[in-house]
Amino acid sequence: MNKHVVSIVRYGKPLASVQKAVELSDGLKGLSPSSKVFIKPNIVFWNRNAPFPKWGVITTSRTVEDMVILLKDLGITDISIGEGTVLMDPRDRETQHQAFRQLGYETLQKRYGIKLVPVFERPFKKVDLGDNIALKFNVDILESDFVVNIPVLKTHAQTVVSLGIKNLKGTIDLNSRKKCHSEDAGKDLNFRIAKLADPMPPIFTLLDGIYTNERGPSFDGRIRRGNVLIASKDILSADKVGANILGHPVSDVPHLVHAAKNHNRPLDLSDIELKGEPVDAVTVQHKHDFPYNKEGTLPLVFQRMKISGLSYRKYDLTLCTYCSFLNGAMLTALAKAWDGTPWDDVEILTGKTMSPTPGRKKTILMGRCMYQANKNHPDISEMIAIKGCPPNPKEIVSALHKAGIEVDGNIIENIERLPESFMERYRDKPEFEEAFFEIG
Repeated sequence: MNKHVVSIVRYGKPLASVQKAVELSDGLKGLSPSSKVFIKPNIVFWNRNAPFPKWGVITTSRTVEDMVILLKDLGITDISIGEGTVLMDPRDRETQHQAFRQLGYETLQKRYGIKLVPVFERPFKKVDLGDNIALKFNVDILESDFVVNIPVLKTHAQTVVSLGIKNLKGTIDLNSRKKCHSEDAGKDLNFRIAKLADPMPPIFTLLDGIYTNERGPSFDGRIRRGNVLIASKDILSADKVGANILGHPVSDVPHLVHAAKNHNRPLDLSDIELKGEPVDAVTVQHKHDFPYNKEGTLPLVFQRMKISGLSYRKYDLTLCTYCSFLNGAMLTALAKAWDGTPWDDVEILTGKTMSPTPGRKKTILMGRCMYQANKNHPDISEMIAIKGCPPNPKEIVSALHKAGIEVDGNIIENIERLPESFMERYRDKPEFEEAFFEIG
């Protein structure tokens, strides 16, 4: 059996470390100067109005430039960098451009002649992935000859890990992303994500673990300096090794289990040839989900605060990215609003499949999907609906106030300021260097 090569390299020096990871894995073997290459970093989130922790959230610009240099050294001139960052307003065009600009990609454009691809400004092509699943993918990546996929090495609150395959979700359109969070338990988020690499050209995956993220994928996770790179020409192999390095065997990562089954691959590393560092030498356990009480009705920290009169059930796979971000702001506002006085038996439901608990006095339905699923449910005594997609922050505040929970509206309505508060965790810690996200 021919084994898939995966290299593991400790990050030490700019360019040299990435070059070693590429060479050990034969990552760029077979490319010619005429190859059309699409680089897919991970810019899962961007905030135009305030600084926020980028480490472990966004692919380092240093790694992106190193890959551009290696491609240029092969004489390749047709290089694009593309991403579809999560946008709360689908009409927003400035955020993606600002992200490219501040991460130094415009400098790369001028210096090396690369092209920048804001995915939401480009055409999409509908692709049949089988099993009655069709998603729309960015045409630029589909029509390239080769993809350089550079995700961050991190765990994910819903999908356990977010690595090479999951990173490709940033190339599908908004409706396709929402479809991935399907209420069909047999074809759920993990089932659909497992198919994202199938229609792609050949992919070289470089997992950027200079910084890693526990309970990612965003700025509210626990970020660490990892100094590890994982590389392979086989995306599933890179992800299998990456998951193990994060402390999660493939058998515990549902979308990788689906992907392995789809391609007749084992769940262990027996079909992989490792080069460089041993897996055990760089493995650090990263938890993935946010803990809730045994009943799943309150975050564990809320229970420890002795919050009562509230049921806020644990998120599930149907909660899409757009509601998920607002969900975090709501939880923050609720924690700060608690003064020890029990609330009036309020239940908050999210996602697409939750059903009201009989006997609750007030039921808040968060988002259009939850409203449509339960608007006529007989077990709701008093319904408080937040119908938007994504929900309007002002309507969220109004709904909580109507339920008798006097949250500080500024926390939710000025949600763009929330990420800034997480910067305090990393202040005056020299291992967290902004320079990794700058192009000199």
